[in-house]
Amino acid sequence: MRLIFITPLAALALSACSLTPPLVKPVSPIPAAYAEVAAPATADTAANLGWRQMLLDARLQRLVDIALENNRDLRVASLNVEAVRAQYQIQDAGRYPAIGANAGGVRQRGADAKVQNTFTAGIAMSAFEIDLFGRLRSLSDAAFARYLATQQGQRAAHMALIGGVADAYLEQRLAQEQLALARQTLADWRQALLLTQRLYGAQQGSGLDVAQAEGQAATAEADVQARERASALARNNLELLLGAPLPTDLPAGRPLDGQPVLTQLPPGLPSDLLARRPDILQAEYALVAANAEIGAARAAFFPRLSLTASLGLASPELGDLFRGSARSWSFAPQVTQPLFQGGQLRAELQLLRLRKEVAVLQYEQAIQAAFRDVRDGLAGSATYAQQIDAQQRVVVAAQQRQRLSQLRYDAGQDSRLELLDAQRQSYAAQQTLLDVRRDQFKSAVALYKALGGGLEE
Repeated sequence: MRLIFITPLAALALSACSLTPPLVKPVSPIPAAYAEVAAPATADTAANLGWRQMLLDARLQRLVDIALENNRDLRVASLNVEAVRAQYQIQDAGRYPAIGANAGGVRQRGADAKVQNTFTAGIAMSAFEIDLFGRLRSLSDAAFARYLATQQGQRAAHMALIGGVADAYLEQRLAQEQLALARQTLADWRQALLLTQRLYGAQQGSGLDVAQAEGQAATAEADVQARERASALARNNLELLLGAPLPTDLPAGRPLDGQPVLTQLPPGLPSDLLARRPDILQAEYALVAANAEIGAARAAFFPRLSLTASLGLASPELGDLFRGSARSWSFAPQVTQPLFQGGQLRAELQLLRLRKEVAVLQYEQAIQAAFRDVRDGLAGSATYAQQIDAQQRVVVAAQQRQRLSQLRYDAGQDSRLELLDAQRQSYAAQQTLLDVRRDQFKSAVALYKALGGGLEE
């Protein structure tokens, strides 16, 4: 018994050889600092901010909680992690012997017309490969790296969901506030239309004034319908991300001018992305897996040693099965050396080397894309505040023009066409201001994700 089961275990302990080539990561294809950041980097980067510290709106925080619990895509990503982990466990189990117990009997008639009985009981080890050249270990390492890559994919899905809910919420806030502005404008312009119609009835106005007022009111009415549609679509998109209907007990949300999202984010250094961004880590583990698979392909060129063994009892009589004389055992080592495969092994090795080169390029591409995402976010962070300040001045000037045009029209010094143009300009300026505020917050959310934030609360 000792000989049968100690021998393969000793061979297993000696199978430490590996043909996996050393993995050398490519040089990071990005600069050492962001050109958009003048101040030196600090340890307190955006990636260290919990998403509750980033998303300041209590209503938005509640929506993110619901999405993290119910979103189907995130559930699928989590199940994929479990599935790949099971695949790794299956692959890794091949490195160890499979031992089972068996008992049975055979009753047969031979050529001499005699009926013979054979009863057996014992334990057996199925064909087990001694991993002399690290083939199984390389396959196990590759499967484990794939599992880690899937974990990072799940983390990336987690971050993307938080950012997606924030974006959808900002779209809904924009649609609601633009709808409220459109409704108020429609009410004002309908009141102006009614006044114009009365003046025309009193022969104090012209039909042209009435036509202009009717067109203006119709334009506002059409805009209200468009804003209502945008609000409904934004709600539908938000509910899809939540994986559930919007609750009725949500806390009140902040308006767009109430700072629902933090906009000033310390970026840190570009090298932080390599340790923070799940998509970069996912590409890195995919590179590790591709490199390990090369080791398995190289080991396939060398001999394989497999063992089959059994230890038990055998007897023609069931009553004699457990006597000492019924003991039996078998030990069957086997060596297999590939001789001719039609070039298959070389082609497989070449294929895996090409896949590794692709993995290297994908790793570099992930780094470059992350760097671009951060720079895009920094560009937005540096310009949106000034743009909003300028647009606010546009709104103030347009409202002042509208007020003065109304006074001049009432005094008979301006035509109604001038007043209509002033009203339309004021309305458009306010709508544009809402658009820019939304864009500023979405840019801040994108920068937060680009810097690797969004995994902690």
